[in-house]
This record gives sequence, structure tokens and C-alpha cells, in this order.
Amino acid sequence: MLDGIDFEPVFFAPFVSSAMAVEPGWVDYDGQLNTAYYSLLFDRAVDEAVFLVGLGPHLTETRSSSFFTVESHQRFLRELRAGHEVRVTLRLVNYDEKRMHLFQEMHHAREGWTAATCELVALHVETGTRRPSPFPDEVLERLALMRAAHGALPPPDGLGRPVNMPIRLS
Repeated sequence: MLDGIDFEPVFFAPFVSSAMAVEPGWVDYDGQLNTAYYSLLFDRAVDEAVFLVGLGPHLTETRSSSFFTVESHQRFLRELRAGHEVRVTLRLVNYDEKRMHLFQEMHHAREGWTAATCELVALHVETGTRRPSPFPDEVLERLALMRAAHGALPPPDGLGRPVNMPIRLS
């Protein structure tokens, strides 16, 4: 059993986060959720999901290791406003001994429409040296279980989509 977890997790496909509310202080002068807070909401969902594989504060405390986002791509599809509640779905797209590739979709919690997506790669590191290191074996075992559950889903819309704007020649 992993430190901090006293149960065997079930990996639903996809993982669905707790409901989270858009706070009034998070909206910008246009009345919509500021882009920085999309990142915050996505990050909170990641924390919930990876706790199930044994990552989180308890790993940092007991093994001096954590994971850092090293690449991220967000798409903003529909406005969110103060008071809206959202849920984030998360899929483990792939992983290796040191990295995780995740894809998230932020949905309006009541109406179900997609507000934003976030694709990211996170790297496991030793917190003292800040250098990459392999995940503990028990984390790898749970990542394999999560990947097996999530691998049965069709690829999400936008997975691997590059940031691109064609150059116009005048």
C-alpha cells in the first residue's frame, strides 16, 4: 500500500474531478474567467487524479520526490463566468519511467459543454536536486492500471494539436 492511501483505487475512464466553482475574484474585466485560473482548475484536477496513483504531498514528504509540468497546451473553447461550476475529466494518454502525458477537458458541471482543454507532460523529479528520476515501482504499477482503463477510450478531440497560425505573406 502506498503512503497516504489506505485503499485500492478504481480507475474510471476518464477520471472525473470534484465539482469546482469559478470564484468572483477570478474573472477579468471582460466578465470571463481569467486564463490563469483555468490553469489553477486544471492543476487541482491533476492533484486529485494522481493521488490515486500515489503521487502528491505524501510522496514529497516521505521520498523527497514530486512531479513538475514541463510542457502544456491549453485551448479555450467557451467562456466561463463567476459562479459557474466545472468538472475536469482527465486521461492518462501515456507514461514511461519518468513522465506522464495527460489530457484534460473542463466541462460546465450542470450543462456538460466543454469550456477548455489542457494537454500536458509532467516529469517525476527528486525535490532536493530538481533532477528527473524514475517513478517508484508502486506508482508505475498504478500508472499501468490507469493507462489500461483510459486506453480503452477513443482519442480525445485536440490530442496532439499543435499551436499554429499560418503565416500570411502580404
